[in-house]
Amino acid sequence: MDEKTIRTLEYPRIREILSGYAAFSASAELAMALQPTSDIDIALAAQTRTTEARNLLALISDFSVGGARDVRDLVEKARRSGVLLPNELLDIRGTLASGRQIYRTFERRGDVFPNLTLLTSRLDPPAGLIDSITQAISDQAEVRDNASDRLLSIRKETRIAHDRLLARLQRYISDPKTSILLQESIITQRDGRYVIPLQADYKNRIQGIVHDQSSSGATLFIEPLAVVELNNRWHELQLAERDEIQRILAALSGQVGREAPQIIQMVGALAELDLALMCAKYAEDLHAVEPVLLPYRAATSDHPGSTIRLYKARHPLLNPRSTVPIDILLDEHTFSLVITGPNTGGKTVTLKTLGLLALMAQSGLHIPAQSGSEISIFADIYADIGDEQSIEQSLSTFSAHITNIIRILKQATHKTLVLLDELGAGTDPQDGAALAQGILSYLMELRIPNLVATHYPELKSFAHLTPGTMNASMEFDIKSLRPTYRLIIGLPGKSNALLIAEKLGLPAEIVTKARDTFHPQQQRSEDLLEEILRQRAIARKERDDAEKTRRAMEKQKHELQIRLDKIEEERISILEQARSEADTEVESLKNELEEIYRSVKSQRETAQEVKQLQTQVEDIQGDLQARQKKQRSSDIASAVQHLQPGDRVRLRTLGMNGVITSVDQDEVEVQAGALRVRAKLSDIQMVNKAGKTVEDEKQPARLTHEGSISLVHPSPGMELDLRGLTTEDGLARLDNYLEDAYLANLHMVRIIHGKGTGRLRESIRRALERSKRVKSWEQGLDSEGGEGVTIARIALDD
Repeated sequence: MDEKTIRTLEYPRIREILSGYAAFSASAELAMALQPTSDIDIALAAQTRTTEARNLLALISDFSVGGARDVRDLVEKARRSGVLLPNELLDIRGTLASGRQIYRTFERRGDVFPNLTLLTSRLDPPAGLIDSITQAISDQAEVRDNASDRLLSIRKETRIAHDRLLARLQRYISDPKTSILLQESIITQRDGRYVIPLQADYKNRIQGIVHDQSSSGATLFIEPLAVVELNNRWHELQLAERDEIQRILAALSGQVGREAPQIIQMVGALAELDLALMCAKYAEDLHAVEPVLLPYRAATSDHPGSTIRLYKARHPLLNPRSTVPIDILLDEHTFSLVITGPNTGGKTVTLKTLGLLALMAQSGLHIPAQSGSEISIFADIYADIGDEQSIEQSLSTFSAHITNIIRILKQATHKTLVLLDELGAGTDPQDGAALAQGILSYLMELRIPNLVATHYPELKSFAHLTPGTMNASMEFDIKSLRPTYRLIIGLPGKSNALLIAEKLGLPAEIVTKARDTFHPQQQRSEDLLEEILRQRAIARKERDDAEKTRRAMEKQKHELQIRLDKIEEERISILEQARSEADTEVESLKNELEEIYRSVKSQRETAQEVKQLQTQVEDIQGDLQARQKKQRSSDIASAVQHLQPGDRVRLRTLGMNGVITSVDQDEVEVQAGALRVRAKLSDIQMVNKAGKTVEDEKQPARLTHEGSISLVHPSPGMELDLRGLTTEDGLARLDNYLEDAYLANLHMVRIIHGKGTGRLRESIRRALERSKRVKSWEQGLDSEGGEGVTIARIALDD
């Protein structure tokens, strides 16, 4: 894309705003480097990613790339055999862990977010690296004692040597014979060695090495000869510890270096995913929509095949509360628009709005416009807007504009968009009008899509008479003497200079004389244009009134729907009550049957009488079962009868709300966001206008394909056995199991991980601590498996 145009249309400001949503520096760099593409496939893929990211955030509002960091420089350092510090290794671990968590999330949602899933397929981390760093480095960026057997041994010896050293020095402080020789009863350090403060007057009383003295010279900091070897041993162990730590860090760094390509790939994928999330968040704040990107149609002799249809378009950098939306709609025969109107009326903003929205659409960004807006993918966009005066090159405004226009005309084709502001301005009006008409004629001959803003009336006539181009104007309110900033396509701008002058108090005789100088044909044209604008204002008022009526009807429809929803809820409640009463009746009959059995037994009736009673019992039970079966069949028929296209439902397996588009005998078709799926009656739940299901507000009553009432998600079982699995596989199984247990309303589950080395157990318990599905956990009792079992309590909604 033309860099001068990108700057002119203020596209860099869009990139700056977008980068503010970044979760880490790598994605911020991608945002600042974002460029529009002329490849429609790339643009469509980017738009789809943004749409999927918006749907993802609607489903999981706090979704992010977590603790990701741009660790590419650190990885490159490790690849070149550099040794990484503990905190740098923790940054790498955090980034890998974030990628792994996201990878697992999209593994379960691949059908719903196919484009983002394809992107996150590069997030599977190198095997074992996360565990290696975790085992060696603590969360406080310190090398753990058990990072190696040698380090554990060295630190044990160091503590022992340290204790012996301090115990020996403590004798000097506690012994009355030597304590009186000390300036203070303390043990301190000088140059990394432990010393005691000896009074200078007694320097020969304790043999040792003087390491320092006080500023007054009254105190000598001496290392007694008796502790020199102890000090040496402690210092040697410190050096050994340092060397072992360096070896451990070098080994971990080497492991990072060997996996450098995969880690760098992961950082890139995380940055791209975060960029999609950034685009989604920006779109939400901008109240933007996904544009319909169209390829060029087949060009004809009078049209290049481009499409520009933007409804209610807003400039993204202006305050949305004060910005007036505009419709930029070019029909299939038009590819050029000549916009006229007063200064500060919005002509320049209109040009910039179209240009900037085209750049955003071709960058994968949603645009602030109404849904259904369509625009072609342009090979390039050229704009000549604003004051181009150049002091350095000694160019006037007119010369600078012409120089830029010459550059544009050399490069423009029928697949580019050209935006020209105040064409021909800055010189003699007659020459400027002729030049402007010549440039516009050239663009029309080459069938180059363009929007031109001008004051010249000659261009109005040109646009009226030339096929492919059309007049447009910025509306002006005569009563308030202010522009309304609305774009009117099909009508040229009307000169309001005399009317404004008259309203501002210019003497009427002067205004009359001015009007008399008009050519009669020009005056008739002005009067006709004024009448057209008056009729258009009347039509707009009637349209606004009709829109108010439509909104009132929509409100009434909404209220009626709420009433219908309440009626449906009452119907379900009545069914539940009837079912409860039937259950009570069944229980009562069972009790009666038990009484009959006891009566028969106590009275010792004959076998024939017992048989007759059993036959009666079977008849009663059969009658009850038939009544229940009939009731269930009635429930299914009632459910199918009441479902209709437009009803809002929730898909249980996807966890998404949608709208029914068609109803069959035992299936429905549901539109959920960008997805259109077919679902069994057992997989749907009715939702109200607030998006809550019946289950959210009262006891659920969901029909299954057998006609029974299902109240819960299928149970995954009360026990999960993870023995024999690796840590990563076990955590993945645990994550899925906890989700199923939550959906099935299980209060408590038993997780079997075995005792072994304890790695799997510790990893599982850390995962339980972090899981939002777990209220608490505890180790199993001895009778339940002891340390080999963990009991988790599920955090169910109240």
